[in-house]
Amino acid sequence: MIPQTADEERAAAADALPPGLPPDPALRDAIVRWRRWLTAERGASIHTLTNYQRDLFFFLRFLTDYLGAEPSLADLGRLTAADFRSYLAHRTGEGIARTSLGRAMSTLRGFYRACDRMGLMHNPAIDLVRNPRPPRSIPKPLAEAEAMEVLPTVGELSDTPWIAARDTALITLLYGCGLRIGEALGLTVADRPTGETMRVLGKGRKERLVPVLPAVRQAIDAYLALRPHPAPPDSPLFVGARGGPLSPRMAQRTMEKVRHLLGLPETATPHALRHSFATHLLGRGGDLRTIQELLGHANLSTTQRYTEVDAARLKSVYDSAHPRARKG
Repeated sequence: MIPQTADEERAAAADALPPGLPPDPALRDAIVRWRRWLTAERGASIHTLTNYQRDLFFFLRFLTDYLGAEPSLADLGRLTAADFRSYLAHRTGEGIARTSLGRAMSTLRGFYRACDRMGLMHNPAIDLVRNPRPPRSIPKPLAEAEAMEVLPTVGELSDTPWIAARDTALITLLYGCGLRIGEALGLTVADRPTGETMRVLGKGRKERLVPVLPAVRQAIDAYLALRPHPAPPDSPLFVGARGGPLSPRMAQRTMEKVRHLLGLPETATPHALRHSFATHLLGRGGDLRTIQELLGHANLSTTQRYTEVDAARLKSVYDSAHPRARKG
């Protein structure tokens, strides 16, 4: 037997009739053609096909109970926005996570749009239903003591002095100035901080001014003094072993090693240093507007997440230290 290529395997999976197809011939045909379209046009993997089909079949089983009979393609074309919202409420009552429910609704929209493109069924009501909002994530910063322990540990990871100095400079910059990893790795030698402030090009090519601690300048100067590769003004500030731009993955690996050595949680990533910068400023009396400008957030609501972090820390301290809390 000749082995199949990945494309052939996907095509065979799309053509195979999945178990549990509804009895309505028009709906069965729509599902089969949708699967073929996902494979041929979207390059969907077998795993993706399985997930999408599962989402669709959950919906069809709901409709069987909701309508009192196995649904037909015509039934799907007559559903209203209220019917789709009833499905969302049903799945929410089953305890499905909002992120999973959002994916399920995206699957349904994709199926309906595919049917519309193929001229099989048209129902714009599904586009009137919004996806449930995903849960608002709270930044996971390092404690101040952990952040201060990370900085010297980074310099001990490499036996090559200039690489150790480079990694120390990068991590010090991320924590000391609150930069995104992409912003830091996008700096050129000419962009390096030489005074008390530095201009940073952030998201949407929006420029901002950030203050620079002496420790940050000293770490970068020490790295450049050891860097073995030429450092013309337009070259990347942070380079890899061969002199090309340093990849974000290398910075992530550095933090992975630090996590292992210090026993830090998996949330201790390069981006967590930016969270730590903001949270520690807020904890020491920094105001939200200033922190918003330093981080380059377009909306204050994004920065306000750090007040939730600080409140959680205060509650943790209270619960562990207050006599009445311990008694409770």
